[in-house]
Amino acid sequence: MFCYRSKRSATGHPPLPSAAEKTNQKRIVCYVTDGKSLTPGDHTSGRTAHVLGKIRKAITAGVDWVQIREQDLSARDLLSLARQALRETAAVPDAHVRIILNDRVDVALAVGAAGVHLGGESLPLREVLRWHRAGNGPANWLIGASCHSLAGACEAESSGATYIFFGPVFDTPSKRPFGPPQGVAKLAEVCRAVRIPVIAIGGVNRTNGDDCLRAGAAGVAAIRLFQEPSAAAELTQTIRAWHSAGE
Repeated sequence: MFCYRSKRSATGHPPLPSAAEKTNQKRIVCYVTDGKSLTPGDHTSGRTAHVLGKIRKAITAGVDWVQIREQDLSARDLLSLARQALRETAAVPDAHVRIILNDRVDVALAVGAAGVHLGGESLPLREVLRWHRAGNGPANWLIGASCHSLAGACEAESSGATYIFFGPVFDTPSKRPFGPPQGVAKLAEVCRAVRIPVIAIGGVNRTNGDDCLRAGAAGVAAIRLFQEPSAAAELTQTIRAWHSAGE
């Protein structure tokens, strides 16, 4: 099965290259934040400090994107967190990290984030893309979507999404509400069907991330991998290996 294939993204610019189109393209590695698991019950300052600490370590390790996914924070607190995250990226020499906001289009625009990621409970993808095509927001904005099926991936591409997250590829507690693991074979099927970048998510770790990239994923995204208290040097080596995968 092949989906409708748009030659240009919703922004009017060529889409991000997929792994299938540029096998030597540096893979996208994305840290998705989850402050609730770091500081249960803390909704403000304590959580912000912990999340920023993890963002700082992820940037130093070499991630390309940070998706701020703090869905229960107020708009004010989320704005403050995103601004501090942008300052963290500016403080690391030669870091070119894109900060993306989950769900909140308004906060992403206000803070000057690189884009917004839409899930099942977010504003409808087509509506956000229609609004953007009308000349709103930055021209090179990333507008991504979470997909849990081949049909969902095809729909996101035909709507004009810049990229998609597909998963859960492997079992992970945070993604169990979205159904059983899709597996690497289904990931590969989705990667073959769409041209826009497919980022694998759900249970991705140091041992199985290579399988996702070999399946055609343009990158990987993870929560627990970046929040577990492992050695920073080991994480850095893992990310570098993913970046060079397929070369």
